[in-house]
Amino acid sequence: MHALSNLGQHRNAQLRYRCREWAHDFSQPEVDDVLDQAAACGINFIDTAECYGGHLSERLIGDYLSRRDRSQWIVATKFGHYFHSFMRRTDDYSAGGARLQLESSLRALGVETIDLYQFHSGSDDSFRNDELWKMLDEQRRAGKIRHLGISILGKGSVTQATEAPSVGAEVLQVVYNRLDRRPERDYFPHAQRTQLGILARVPLASGLLTGKYKPGAAFLPNDYRSTLDAEKLNRDLEEVERLRATELPDGVPMAQWALAWCLRNPTVTAVIPGCKDAAQVRANAAAADLLQG
Repeated sequence: MHALSNLGQHRNAQLRYRCREWAHDFSQPEVDDVLDQAAACGINFIDTAECYGGHLSERLIGDYLSRRDRSQWIVATKFGHYFHSFMRRTDDYSAGGARLQLESSLRALGVETIDLYQFHSGSDDSFRNDELWKMLDEQRRAGKIRHLGISILGKGSVTQATEAPSVGAEVLQVVYNRLDRRPERDYFPHAQRTQLGILARVPLASGLLTGKYKPGAAFLPNDYRSTLDAEKLNRDLEEVERLRATELPDGVPMAQWALAWCLRNPTVTAVIPGCKDAAQVRANAAAADLLQG
């Protein structure tokens, strides 16, 4: 797997790793183990964000990068949120706020340049801010950012997708998985026309496509899935059971099949699943082997 020389034009679907603090306090040795395994599997892209623990994820990744060859990694992060606690964040998409977040992310990651800097799940009103994009373009020309992207909020925004090129963004990060195929209608045609890269996040539908959960499953209060609409969650789990019976090949783990399903779409540049340990990194990376079949 090769580094992205141009994120906006890269079209070879490749499996990547996203490091994020979520319901688990990662130690530095755990992060080192995960990223070393990722490198061993040919993974070279890290996607994180300012609000994953209030730059905590970035600091853990930065510590790792300080002891490895930085040139072997493509590092993406985001701006727009301030972390306070689990599921509690405040937004700031102002030019000044984004500039402060950029400097904080550069320090936390210990890098001079962020390869991909992404507008993080903001509203269309926040997106339409000429001063913000002017500042980001200035920072790109100053060498602090290589590429700009838009991580579109979960409920979607056709506006941000279609106006991305006008603000200098080359990449869209979108929720895309076998249970949520809206991007095929809302984003992919435009991305193909304008040569935008597509990063598919939540490819396992927040774990539902791992096959671990049955209809009627309940989640603990500190689990993000406990905040989802219960009726829709149950419908999705029923659909997972249908997919297991009708689409999952014999002997193939459902999670690997779900990742490979995303990767097979030629519009998808990369899939960014999460993981909690090196074993999950290996399991995720094995999804690429299914593309050979």
